[in-house]
Amino acid sequence: MKPLSASRPRCPACLRPPSACICRWATPVAHRTEVLILQHPLELHEAKGTARLLHLSLPHSRMVTGEQLDPSALQPLLTAPFAATDAAHTPRHALLLYPEAPQDAALGIATPPPLDPAWLPTPERLRLVVLDGTWRKSRKMLHLNPLLQQLPRLPLRALPASRYRIRSARQPHQLSTLEATCAALAQLEADPDRFEPLLRAFDGFVAQQAAWQGR
Repeated sequence: MKPLSASRPRCPACLRPPSACICRWATPVAHRTEVLILQHPLELHEAKGTARLLHLSLPHSRMVTGEQLDPSALQPLLTAPFAATDAAHTPRHALLLYPEAPQDAALGIATPPPLDPAWLPTPERLRLVVLDGTWRKSRKMLHLNPLLQQLPRLPLRALPASRYRIRSARQPHQLSTLEATCAALAQLEADPDRFEPLLRAFDGFVAQQAAWQGR
């Protein structure tokens, strides 16, 4: 299925044409860890993309589109409180949802610092940074944004099989942005059942997109 044309009328929430609106699958879930979704520009109108559905379902999330971000704009996105009403105005600990790869050094990507285990008992002080794009696009985003290279990375454990049958993956363990973020939040907050309603809604989204592909 080709990316949706940017010239069509679009739903103001999911940014898709009304006939392809995915707002019915938005499933708000309670979560303590904040999420910053950095989306590659080529994913903005990708019909099979999952980041917008994820953002619509996570109350404590922000979504920014761009390949190379100005450091002066990126730094507060990583650590400053999202809400002006945050009484404590407490900076967040940012960690990147991205695996360490042997080819990082060859691509000029710095070795990330270790994740401080003292951060983990307070998930409400964490901000999970998610790169939305193919592996090639996300690696380029990481390469072009040194501030992201300075973040500790979250290693995911016991990953489930992907339910994302509408888009091919290079490796069997690779998940969609929505699935990987749900897995990370479940791990950080020690509550996998909380995100199951969103994953069931994701199954409906996948079925809808598969039906469109079949036309």
